[in-house]
Amino acid sequence: MPEGLKTLTRYTIEQEHRHPGSSGEFSALVNVVATATKIIANQVMRGAIVGSLGASEPDNLPPTVHRKLDAIANDIMVSETQWTGYLSSLLSEQMSVIHPVPDVHRRGKYLLAFDPLDGSSNIDVNLPVGTIFSVLRAPERARAPDSGATPDAGDFLQPGTRQVCAGFTLYGPATMLVLTTGSGVDGFTLDREIGAFVLTHPRMRIPEDTSGFAINAANERFWERPVRRYVHECLDGVDGPRGRDFNMRWVASLVADTFHILTRGGVYLYPHDARPPLRPGRVSLLYGANPIAFIVEQAGGWATTGGERVLEVPPEHVHHQVPLIFGSRNEVERIERYHSEPDEGPSFDSSLFGSRSLFRPAPH
Repeated sequence: MPEGLKTLTRYTIEQEHRHPGSSGEFSALVNVVATATKIIANQVMRGAIVGSLGASEPDNLPPTVHRKLDAIANDIMVSETQWTGYLSSLLSEQMSVIHPVPDVHRRGKYLLAFDPLDGSSNIDVNLPVGTIFSVLRAPERARAPDSGATPDAGDFLQPGTRQVCAGFTLYGPATMLVLTTGSGVDGFTLDREIGAFVLTHPRMRIPEDTSGFAINAANERFWERPVRRYVHECLDGVDGPRGRDFNMRWVASLVADTFHILTRGGVYLYPHDARPPLRPGRVSLLYGANPIAFIVEQAGGWATTGGERVLEVPPEHVHHQVPLIFGSRNEVERIERYHSEPDEGPSFDSSLFGSRSLFRPAPH
């Protein structure tokens, strides 16, 4: 390891030393989660070799091999964390109900919510995927098996402002872990030679202004007017009301787009839309929008549903979904302002590519 680089283990221990009376459980939990993501990273890297990609798997694999990586990743997260004594229960995108820590293990004071493999549909085309996680405090009654109380789904129904920690691991050309404990955002790279995450991106900050945005343009016909207005203004470029050109990109992997915004700035939009079946949003609040919003705000950005701050949304159930718009603060606040303004102004009757496209010049 190059001289001067700091491992995640040292980093978390030093963070705890700043809080007199800390037990060491939190730093241990973070390192356990990091270990789980290292195992997942290895599975992702070897997916096609061991026959566990998912969408393009052959049907003749034996049952022990014919498994999708998102299910494998879920099992890894559960098995690597439930025995530690730091958790009361776990919540996953892959599980319809919560997973209380079994009675054979000691229950702890934290809750872990996670998406084991965000962007898993990208696996078979070798695009970046990742693991997203959020740590909350468990209610007192849910911590002691001898109390007679059983952890339940209501334990997780806390607004994002109560998160103790949030992070994600990005499985790309390098395996990156991005982490916040409420005092800034730091990024770590997995050094495979020593098997440890090392601090490579300290104090990550999102520029307040940007000239880039990420959105799935195929859903334009379902967007609400404020989003259509914002995107059209960006596409009008230097000749439009914004007076400058914008770049548009879309990876379809929340962790990949988030890391891009953390390093280069930008705006990510997965807005409310009228696509059937009608739902208020399509990003899971507890193990998707909340941890990403916590990270983004700690890096100087902003995260909104369009109508309210993501971290203040009261969860209605453990798989509650919301619209998600985040990134460079000034741009996100502009989109929020468009949502609050009266439904008046210029018309956007043509689709994104109706008046300009790769094949037709814009009208003069």
